[in-house]
Amino acid sequence: MPATKQGAAGTGLSPALWRPVADTLAFLVTLTAICWALSVPRYLGLGFYPQQFFAAILALVLPIAFLTLPARRHEAREFVPWHDALLALVSFAAVAFIAVGYPQFVLQIFSRPVEVWLPGIIIVVLVLEALRRATGWALVIIICAFLLYALFGNLIPGRLQGRPQNWQLLSGYMALDSNGILGLPMSVASTVVVAFILFGTLLGITGGSRFFTDAAMIGMGRFRGGSMKIAVLASALFGSISGSAVANVVGTGVVTIPMIKRDGYPGHKAAAIEAVASTGGQLMPPVMGASAFLMAEFLAVPYSSIVMAALVPALLYYVALFIQADLEAAKMGILPLPKSEIPEGRIVARGIHFALAFAVLIYLLFWQHYQPERAALWSAVVLIVTSLAIGYRGQRPTLRQIFDSMSGTGHSVVEIILISAASGLVIGVLNVTGLSFNLTYSLVQIGGGSAIVLLALSAIVCIVLGMGLPTLGVYVLLAALVAPALIQVGIDPIGAHLYVLYFGMMSMITPPIALAAFAAASIAKSPAMATGWAAMKFGWLAYIIPFLFVFSPTLLLIGAPVDIAIAIATAIVGVWLVSAALAGYFVARLSPVLRTLFAMCGLLALVPAGAFSGAVFTDVIGVIGGIVLMASEIMRNRRDPAPAEG
Repeated sequence: MPATKQGAAGTGLSPALWRPVADTLAFLVTLTAICWALSVPRYLGLGFYPQQFFAAILALVLPIAFLTLPARRHEAREFVPWHDALLALVSFAAVAFIAVGYPQFVLQIFSRPVEVWLPGIIIVVLVLEALRRATGWALVIIICAFLLYALFGNLIPGRLQGRPQNWQLLSGYMALDSNGILGLPMSVASTVVVAFILFGTLLGITGGSRFFTDAAMIGMGRFRGGSMKIAVLASALFGSISGSAVANVVGTGVVTIPMIKRDGYPGHKAAAIEAVASTGGQLMPPVMGASAFLMAEFLAVPYSSIVMAALVPALLYYVALFIQADLEAAKMGILPLPKSEIPEGRIVARGIHFALAFAVLIYLLFWQHYQPERAALWSAVVLIVTSLAIGYRGQRPTLRQIFDSMSGTGHSVVEIILISAASGLVIGVLNVTGLSFNLTYSLVQIGGGSAIVLLALSAIVCIVLGMGLPTLGVYVLLAALVAPALIQVGIDPIGAHLYVLYFGMMSMITPPIALAAFAAASIAKSPAMATGWAAMKFGWLAYIIPFLFVFSPTLLLIGAPVDIAIAIATAIVGVWLVSAALAGYFVARLSPVLRTLFAMCGLLALVPAGAFSGAVFTDVIGVIGGIVLMASEIMRNRRDPAPAEG
């Protein structure tokens, strides 16, 4: 008989029983993904549909969710209630049944046999329940609205009226079709995301995460506002791999936020800059977040194309953060970190082997054109070998830790797998009902064919839809609902998808539901809303630059090299001027009039010359006016130096 115990939640499975089961399933998730990425079935002469592999991953993930996630979120779990154990068993059986019989069942979807629609209903319901436990109600409610539309779309008046679907057909379609649960989002999450999460987990156990924080301290700790700059740099490096703004805040913020506060920054500003830096990590090449890999699949372009397009906007994003960190430090009189807190260069230099793993990753991705998951796995092998041979600060991973990292990776990807599976439901509804075309047409009609009106409307839709949702779920929704309308009015497809990704992610730092900002506020023990508003101020460029790169692809590295260079140079000048205006400080405090002039010249300089006819003149006016303003402030401060605020 299994071990049981009476507790607050009633009789259930004891930790001695359910935890090994969950860990084993998590290990199998990672192992299965690795075997598929390395084409092990093909070498063994076995043939499978990709959807059978996705179903196998889901069959392992759903039981983990029901074993580890309590019905009430944030509730401690020790004993697993019998009903959750039953849900874990039923979910495994239903999805495994689909996985095994997929070659026959996929041909019978439209004939609606009970062996197709009954498991389909079970899988859809259990995916939504597991998603609710992992992420809350917001995404579940949105997906349920889509499913109701699929069933009763004929009752919607006007252009958005849809074709009603038979419930038996719909359940089978969602569970088996490549446009449903087992579709493109699951493809990316089950391969690319698992591989990169494994890489990130290995960085943690080998000391790589500590190395990057130490390197950031050496690089930035000797400058004023060094703690803020360390947070920006460390979060950019870690967030690129983590794929989650909130996970990045929690992972790096526990170190950086207390450091920033200790230097004298207010708690809400310390939390805000960490939240903004963590959010931007998912926009930062070479790895970026999981959404970037999905974007490459949506657009059917090489991942390297996405990286190159995202490079300049991401760099400008962090340039703006660095400048604001520096100006805030100057205004408040924040000194560099004490020398005692900065690690010795010769010690940190011993961790340079971690850079080799990233060099291998970049080489395989961009020169050898490996699939992202394969490149990540080979980089992980290099990381393990060099860490075992060299180590860092006396830290070498044990074989047990490496083995356990497989299980840890499986647990880490549960939420992303669930979001991806649920996102397939949205894509399925859009395809089967024709809502995708209808919504695109309606947005274009509302915008009156005007690109600027449609962009403004889309930005609002993106931020509203993104509130309370994880990044991957936000992007899938926006890529399906909003991006086609932008492409319809002539915007470059990569620009359109980056546009919705930027504004979808800005929901992470935009009140009233700013998940990344609120997570940082909880660490800093600062007011949540004050942190959210400060995060919006620090992340101001992310609200502007998407408009710029859709009108002028030079910021996406599309165009003549000279035009690209000029656009980047003027944008940097503009970023500096607007950041100074927002901080109210350049080399000394700025009066309200000067702040207004700095902001006006900065915004004019930000506009790329190719954005519209005559934009070259706005560039010239902004840059010349900005240079004059900065020069006059420098000269005035030399004549009459003003002490920094303490």
